[in-house]
Amino acid sequence: MSDDKAAPLSTHQKALSINLDDSIYGTFAEIGAGQEVARLFFQAGGAAGTIAKTISAYDMTFSDAIYGKAPRYVSKERLSTMLDHEYTLLIERLNEQRGSRSRFFAFADTVAAKSYKGNNDCHGWMGLRFQPTPGSEPSEVIIHVRMWDKENLLQQQALGVVGVNLCYAVYFLCDDPRKFIESLMDNVGAERIEVDMLKFHGPAFAGIDNRLMSLHLVEVGLTNAVMFGPDGDVLQPSEVLYKKPVLVERGSFHPVTRLHLDMLACSRSKFHKEPMNDGKEPIVLMELTIHNLLEDGGKVEPQDFLGRVDLLGALGHTVLISNYSEFHRLTTYFRRYTKEMIGVSMGINTLLEVFNEKYYDNLQGGMLEAVGRLFRYAVKLYIYPMPLPDGSLVNADNVAVAQHLRLLYAHLLANHFIEALTDFDPGCLGIYSSRVIELIRMGDPTWKSLVPPETVDVVERHRLFGYKG
Repeated sequence: MSDDKAAPLSTHQKALSINLDDSIYGTFAEIGAGQEVARLFFQAGGAAGTIAKTISAYDMTFSDAIYGKAPRYVSKERLSTMLDHEYTLLIERLNEQRGSRSRFFAFADTVAAKSYKGNNDCHGWMGLRFQPTPGSEPSEVIIHVRMWDKENLLQQQALGVVGVNLCYAVYFLCDDPRKFIESLMDNVGAERIEVDMLKFHGPAFAGIDNRLMSLHLVEVGLTNAVMFGPDGDVLQPSEVLYKKPVLVERGSFHPVTRLHLDMLACSRSKFHKEPMNDGKEPIVLMELTIHNLLEDGGKVEPQDFLGRVDLLGALGHTVLISNYSEFHRLTTYFRRYTKEMIGVSMGINTLLEVFNEKYYDNLQGGMLEAVGRLFRYAVKLYIYPMPLPDGSLVNADNVAVAQHLRLLYAHLLANHFIEALTDFDPGCLGIYSSRVIELIRMGDPTWKSLVPPETVDVVERHRLFGYKG
């Protein structure tokens, strides 16, 4: 991968490149799905100069004896424990002997591949802790993968290729993190493996913002969605959403206004009162699609993206970035992780887009198929009203959809798949992000009354959205 047009090195070539570098030396520890990564390094030849030890603890008793007990064996916590143990052991035993000439590493993965019953979640955690130079402080990369092959053997093979790609990228592509990310799919393809979480840490990655790197995962198609916590930390969606009710509000949040927060507050109040959610604490998400982040030139402007994420984080919200333009694809994504209720908060204009047939030309069943996918398994839309120039309101009960869709809409409304929000703040109606941006760029201070105080603080501190001060 010396340039953008060059074909990627084969898996064999990548493994051999590492094996032939006398300074790279370390350990492979793999739980589940076989010793696939280590096996590829052995097959490439010259592995004696690279591999100090390989270990695979399939039995839980043996695994616990080495790494301690774990509530979940395929988890980020288990991976971190493995990396801590193996890297510490490597330094203790070999640093005095060869620390001056070796760049030590510890590779680990913990994976659940397809079982004989075939009903398990096929995914895994993979990471590499490494020294960029002999004797230096270690850095680390961890990723979470999902395996889409239908056969166990194919999943193992794909996992091995991704492991070699990760090792190669760490030693040869660290200076270009975007190419690093894209190379993870070399010789395997996104149709077989999904990387839905990636995190860089340590001095080798100083200056890298993991949120931008996660966004790049979506941009290049390695995954369809990534998630950030209020503190900006990269989260793994399955661990956040697992068996939880989900309430999501989609928007451009450019910037976050009082209307956005009022819409969410009204929806959350309704969602909490749903009988299916009794006694359960839902996960609340603010979601942006990649399409909402694209500038006129078709590219994401990094500072604009980070500004929106910072604003939402300052308000205490978890953020989801996805490439799901259609809502039925978004709710299907949530169904990977939970069977609980899903609520979607939106305004009138977005509701009309849901019922715009042009978005469903790719579905054989058109609008009917889209509606069937969207509303299956306990999904409800909460609709925020929109004011008209004459002072009246358009809400879920009186909105006018296309004539031939009115009976379908009436059925959904009567059966409470769609519900009008009523306890809204009249002072928030008619606040639009586009108007706020216009006022900010004009230097008109009245924009501050249209947004929450946290938005004012972040916009002024970071001079976002054309703010001049």
